[in-house]
Amino acid sequence: MDASGVQVSAAERVYQHVRTGILTRRFADNDLLAEGRIAEEIAVSRTPVREALLRLEAEGMVRLLPKRGALVLPVSAQEWRDVLSTRELVETYCVTQVIDGGRAPMLTTRLEAAVQGVEQAARAKDVAAYVSADRDFHATIVAAAGNNILDRLYSSLRDRQLRMGAANLFAAGGLDDPIRINRTIADHRGIADAIAREDREAAVRLTIEHLATAARSLA
Repeated sequence: MDASGVQVSAAERVYQHVRTGILTRRFADNDLLAEGRIAEEIAVSRTPVREALLRLEAEGMVRLLPKRGALVLPVSAQEWRDVLSTRELVETYCVTQVIDGGRAPMLTTRLEAAVQGVEQAARAKDVAAYVSADRDFHATIVAAAGNNILDRLYSSLRDRQLRMGAANLFAAGGLDDPIRINRTIADHRGIADAIAREDREAAVRLTIEHLATAARSLA
């Protein structure tokens, strides 16, 4: 592998390390990420660290501070509201399409597995796994609607959803609010059951209520 290839590989490793740390809240909002410390953690030079931080700045996760490193940017309340509004539009439409299009029976097993994934992650107090399983539950429904444009739109929200989910449900060290966690799990099971019954009105209502619960945490 040539020198440039090694450098790209190092930058990618730094990018994934820092990105995962932000999404799982190991790096909290407003944390200062020092280039030197990151370079030591991953055993690379500062050049790939700068490249990775520039990429994360372009994605809105950090703001570079000259000669200091990068500041982890918090998710603003407006961005949170915008994402939840977009999710409500997409998810309620897709729920309707799945049920009206006769696709609900095909989803039963997959949604049950997704709910179990959420439950297992909660029992294990695995922050990353829980937030990812939560997101994957909803993405399964969106994908089943068969609208490729909406599927791509929903996928583009992935990092924001993962980060917001961690902020909403978890503290940096693990499960933060067992009552909220259990309510979220019950929401998922309720939506899955309504889809299995092909009860469109209930599935749409439960989806809206589920997202409204997340919106109330902004207050």
